[in-house]
Amino acid sequence: MKDNEKLQSDVEEAIKWEPLLKAAEIGVIAQDGIVTLTGTVDSYAKKRGAEHAAKTVAGVLAVIEKIEVKFGSMDQQPDLQIATEILKVLKSNPEIPERSLQVKVEHGWVTIEGIVQWNTQKAAVQKSVEILSGIKNVANNIQVKSDTSDEVEKSAIENALIRNWAIDDKGIKVDVAGNRITLSGMVHSIFQKDEAERIAWNAPGVWNVHNELLIDYLIF
Repeated sequence: MKDNEKLQSDVEEAIKWEPLLKAAEIGVIAQDGIVTLTGTVDSYAKKRGAEHAAKTVAGVLAVIEKIEVKFGSMDQQPDLQIATEILKVLKSNPEIPERSLQVKVEHGWVTIEGIVQWNTQKAAVQKSVEILSGIKNVANNIQVKSDTSDEVEKSAIENALIRNWAIDDKGIKVDVAGNRITLSGMVHSIFQKDEAERIAWNAPGVWNVHNELLIDYLIF
Protein backbone atom coordinates (compact mmCIF):
# COMPACT_ATOMS: atom_id res chain seq x y z
CA MET A 1 0.00 0.00 0.00
CA LYS A 2 1.20 3.53 -0.75
CA ASP A 3 2.13 5.63 2.26
CA ASN A 4 -0.31 8.41 3.15
CA GLU A 5 1.89 11.23 1.86
CA LYS A 6 2.39 9.59 -1.55
CA LEU A 7 -1.31 8.80 -1.94
CA GLN A 8 -2.27 12.36 -1.01
CA SER A 9 0.19 13.73 -3.55
CA ASP A 10 -1.11 11.44 -6.31
CA VAL A 11 -4.72 12.46 -5.68
CA GLU A 12 -3.80 16.15 -5.65
CA GLU A 13 -2.01 15.67 -8.96
CA ALA A 14 -5.04 13.90 -10.46
CA ILE A 15 -7.30 16.77 -9.38
CA LYS A 16 -4.96 19.27 -11.07
CA TRP A 17 -5.66 17.55 -14.39
CA GLU A 18 -9.42 18.06 -14.09
CA PRO A 19 -10.18 20.96 -16.48
CA LEU A 20 -12.91 22.47 -14.29
CA LEU A 21 -10.92 22.43 -11.07
CA LYS A 22 -8.24 24.50 -9.44
CA ALA A 23 -6.13 22.43 -7.08
CA ALA A 24 -6.40 25.08 -4.37
CA GLU A 25 -10.18 24.55 -4.20
CA ILE A 26 -9.90 20.96 -2.95
CA GLY A 27 -8.25 19.70 0.22
CA VAL A 28 -7.01 16.10 0.26
CA ILE A 29 -6.37 13.91 3.30
CA ALA A 30 -5.17 10.31 2.87
CA GLN A 31 -5.20 7.69 5.61
CA ASP A 32 -4.62 3.97 4.93
CA GLY A 33 -6.12 4.10 1.45
CA ILE A 34 -9.12 6.22 2.48
CA VAL A 35 -9.15 9.66 0.86
CA THR A 36 -11.18 12.55 2.25
CA LEU A 37 -11.94 15.49 -0.04
CA THR A 38 -12.79 18.87 1.47
CA GLY A 39 -13.21 22.42 0.25
CA THR A 40 -15.72 24.70 -1.42
CA VAL A 41 -16.57 24.86 -5.13
CA ASP A 42 -19.05 26.92 -7.13
CA SER A 43 -20.73 24.09 -9.06
CA TYR A 44 -21.93 20.54 -8.55
CA ALA A 45 -20.03 19.52 -11.69
CA LYS A 46 -16.76 20.47 -9.97
CA LYS A 47 -17.70 18.42 -6.93
CA ARG A 48 -18.34 15.38 -9.13
CA GLY A 49 -15.13 16.01 -11.06
CA ALA A 50 -13.01 15.97 -7.91
CA GLU A 51 -14.58 12.73 -6.74
CA HIS A 52 -14.05 11.10 -10.14
CA ALA A 53 -10.39 12.19 -10.23
CA ALA A 54 -9.73 10.69 -6.79
CA LYS A 55 -11.31 7.37 -7.77
CA THR A 56 -8.95 6.95 -10.73
CA VAL A 57 -5.82 6.98 -8.53
CA ALA A 58 -4.20 3.63 -7.80
CA GLY A 59 -4.17 2.91 -4.08
CA VAL A 60 -7.43 4.70 -3.27
CA LEU A 61 -9.70 2.19 -1.53
CA ALA A 62 -12.50 4.57 -0.55
CA VAL A 63 -13.43 8.24 -1.00
CA ILE A 64 -15.14 10.35 1.66
CA GLU A 65 -16.50 13.43 -0.06
CA LYS A 66 -17.06 16.52 2.10
CA ILE A 67 -16.90 19.16 -0.62
CA GLU A 68 -19.45 21.95 -0.23
CA VAL A 69 -21.11 23.72 -3.15
CA LYS A 70 -21.58 27.46 -2.58
CA PHE A 71 -22.73 30.05 -5.08
CA GLY A 72 -22.11 33.76 -5.32
CA SER A 73 -25.12 36.06 -5.28
CA MET A 74 -25.11 36.20 -9.09
CA ASP A 75 -25.05 32.41 -9.50
CA GLN A 76 -27.77 31.47 -7.02
CA GLN A 77 -30.87 30.12 -8.78
CA PRO A 78 -34.39 29.82 -7.32
CA ASP A 79 -35.74 26.27 -7.11
CA LEU A 80 -38.47 27.02 -9.65
CA GLN A 81 -35.89 28.05 -12.24
CA ILE A 82 -33.73 24.99 -11.54
CA ALA A 83 -36.74 22.68 -11.90
CA THR A 84 -37.74 24.39 -15.15
CA GLU A 85 -34.24 23.93 -16.60
CA ILE A 86 -34.14 20.28 -15.54
CA LEU A 87 -37.45 19.53 -17.24
CA LYS A 88 -36.25 21.34 -20.34
CA VAL A 89 -33.02 19.32 -20.69
CA LEU A 90 -34.80 16.03 -19.97
CA LYS A 91 -37.39 16.77 -22.64
CA SER A 92 -34.73 17.76 -25.18
CA ASN A 93 -32.88 14.42 -24.86
CA PRO A 94 -34.57 11.75 -27.03
CA GLU A 95 -32.88 9.00 -25.00
CA ILE A 96 -34.71 10.00 -21.82
CA PRO A 97 -38.39 9.04 -21.21
CA GLU A 98 -39.05 12.24 -19.27
CA ARG A 99 -42.75 11.49 -18.71
CA SER A 100 -41.85 8.54 -16.48
CA LEU A 101 -39.74 10.72 -14.16
CA GLN A 102 -40.54 12.96 -11.20
CA VAL A 103 -38.29 15.86 -10.24
CA LYS A 104 -38.09 17.56 -6.85
CA VAL A 105 -35.91 20.58 -6.04
CA GLU A 106 -35.43 21.90 -2.51
CA HIS A 107 -32.85 24.61 -1.79
CA GLY A 108 -30.78 23.49 -4.78
CA TRP A 109 -30.89 19.80 -3.82
CA VAL A 110 -32.37 17.77 -6.66
CA THR A 111 -34.12 14.40 -6.32
CA ILE A 112 -35.16 12.45 -9.40
CA GLU A 113 -37.37 9.36 -9.20
CA GLY A 114 -39.15 7.11 -11.67
CA ILE A 115 -38.61 3.99 -13.77
CA VAL A 116 -36.62 3.52 -16.99
CA GLN A 117 -35.83 0.44 -19.06
CA TRP A 118 -32.08 0.92 -19.41
CA ASN A 119 -29.29 2.04 -17.10
CA THR A 120 -27.94 4.16 -19.98
CA GLN A 121 -31.14 6.23 -19.65
CA LYS A 122 -30.54 6.68 -15.93
CA ALA A 123 -26.94 7.72 -16.66
CA ALA A 124 -28.13 10.14 -19.35
CA VAL A 125 -30.38 11.84 -16.79
CA GLN A 126 -27.45 12.24 -14.38
CA LYS A 127 -25.16 13.61 -17.09
CA SER A 128 -27.76 16.09 -18.34
CA VAL A 129 -28.73 17.42 -14.93
CA GLU A 130 -25.47 17.64 -12.99
CA ILE A 131 -23.98 20.34 -15.26
CA LEU A 132 -26.85 22.80 -14.72
CA SER A 133 -26.34 25.99 -12.72
CA GLY A 134 -27.63 26.37 -9.19
CA ILE A 135 -27.53 22.67 -8.26
CA LYS A 136 -25.89 21.64 -4.99
CA ASN A 137 -26.55 17.90 -5.12
CA VAL A 138 -28.32 15.30 -7.25
CA ALA A 139 -29.99 12.21 -5.77
CA ASN A 140 -30.63 9.94 -8.75
CA ASN A 141 -33.17 7.46 -7.37
CA ILE A 142 -34.37 6.21 -10.75
CA GLN A 143 -35.08 2.46 -10.89
CA VAL A 144 -34.17 0.31 -13.89
CA LYS A 145 -36.83 -2.24 -14.87
CA SER A 146 -36.59 -3.61 -18.37
CA ASP A 147 -39.67 -4.84 -20.23
CA THR A 148 -37.63 -7.47 -22.07
CA SER A 149 -38.30 -11.10 -21.22
CA ASP A 150 -34.85 -12.16 -22.41
CA GLU A 151 -32.66 -13.93 -19.88
CA VAL A 152 -29.55 -12.06 -18.81
CA GLU A 153 -26.61 -13.62 -20.65
CA LYS A 154 -23.63 -14.18 -18.38
CA SER A 155 -21.27 -14.67 -21.33
CA ALA A 156 -22.31 -11.34 -22.86
CA ILE A 157 -21.33 -9.50 -19.67
CA GLU A 158 -18.04 -11.39 -19.40
CA ASN A 159 -17.19 -10.57 -23.02
CA ALA A 160 -18.04 -6.90 -22.49
CA LEU A 161 -15.65 -6.80 -19.52
CA ILE A 162 -12.92 -8.39 -21.66
CA ARG A 163 -13.41 -5.77 -24.39
CA ASN A 164 -13.04 -2.85 -21.98
CA TRP A 165 -9.42 -1.67 -21.99
CA ALA A 166 -9.76 0.01 -18.58
CA ILE A 167 -10.60 -3.18 -16.71
CA ASP A 168 -8.44 -6.14 -15.74
CA ASP A 169 -11.20 -8.73 -16.13
CA LYS A 170 -9.08 -11.66 -14.90
CA GLY A 171 -10.04 -10.97 -11.29
CA ILE A 172 -13.79 -10.52 -11.89
CA LYS A 173 -16.40 -13.24 -11.43
CA VAL A 174 -19.92 -12.76 -12.83
CA ASP A 175 -22.94 -14.56 -11.34
CA VAL A 176 -26.46 -14.24 -12.77
CA ALA A 177 -29.69 -15.08 -10.92
CA GLY A 178 -32.77 -14.00 -12.84
CA ASN A 179 -32.55 -10.22 -13.33
CA ARG A 180 -29.84 -9.84 -10.69
CA ILE A 181 -26.09 -9.76 -11.38
CA THR A 182 -23.41 -10.17 -8.73
CA LEU A 183 -19.83 -9.09 -9.40
CA SER A 184 -17.12 -10.47 -7.12
CA GLY A 185 -13.35 -10.72 -7.10
CA MET A 186 -10.54 -8.16 -7.23
CA VAL A 187 -9.85 -5.04 -9.29
CA HIS A 188 -7.10 -2.40 -9.22
CA SER A 189 -9.11 0.74 -8.37
CA ILE A 190 -12.48 2.25 -7.49
CA PHE A 191 -12.69 3.44 -11.10
CA GLN A 192 -12.44 -0.17 -12.34
CA LYS A 193 -15.04 -1.27 -9.78
CA ASP A 194 -17.47 1.41 -10.96
CA GLU A 195 -16.75 0.72 -14.63
CA ALA A 196 -17.41 -3.01 -14.21
CA GLU A 197 -20.75 -2.22 -12.59
CA ARG A 198 -21.65 0.19 -15.40
CA ILE A 199 -20.94 -2.52 -18.00
CA ALA A 200 -23.04 -5.07 -16.10
CA TRP A 201 -25.94 -2.63 -15.93
CA ASN A 202 -25.88 -2.24 -19.72
CA ALA A 203 -26.84 -5.88 -20.30
CA PRO A 204 -30.47 -6.35 -21.47
CA GLY A 205 -32.91 -7.43 -18.76
CA VAL A 206 -30.82 -6.36 -15.75
CA TRP A 207 -32.79 -4.95 -12.82
CA ASN A 208 -30.14 -5.07 -10.13
CA VAL A 209 -26.33 -5.22 -9.90
CA HIS A 210 -24.73 -6.24 -6.61
CA ASN A 211 -21.13 -5.06 -6.70
CA GLU A 212 -18.98 -7.09 -4.29
CA LEU A 213 -15.68 -6.30 -6.03
CA LEU A 214 -12.76 -5.64 -3.71
CA ILE A 215 -9.91 -3.25 -4.47
CA ASP A 216 -6.25 -4.19 -4.37
CA TYR A 217 -4.11 -2.04 -6.63
CA LEU A 218 -1.12 -4.37 -6.15
CA ILE A 219 -2.73 -7.31 -7.98
CA PHE A 220 -1.47 -8.20 -11.43
